[in-house]
Amino acid sequence: MPNRPCPAQAPCDGRVVVNFRIVAQFVIERELPGAGALSDTQIREISLRSLQALKDIGPQIQWLHSYVTEDKVYCVYLAPDEDTVREHARRAGIPADRVSAVRRLIDPANLN
Repeated sequence: MPNRPCPAQAPCDGRVVVNFRIVAQFVIERELPGAGALSDTQIREISLRSLQALKDIGPQIQWLHSYVTEDKVYCVYLAPDEDTVREHARRAGIPADRVSAVRRLIDPANLN
């Protein structure tokens, strides 16, 4: 079953339904100096470590996507709690400098 965000007509608190379970979304800020200049090979190596850690932890945590800026990477995850997100970072050997639970989603399509 695909992820289902909150319906447009209801207030959205940042959680989604995955396989009939409600899980929270988290934004993880990772300080990686020079992140914007990493090669495709370096990005792939970091990503593969992350994927292996996800596999080891189990299906309760899911990586949705990441944004790479000059010196930071911002990742969006689904997880039951912050501790699970931090455990993933520890196992993958990547920083998780700030982990923030998404409290609300704002989408321009839902403003009408």
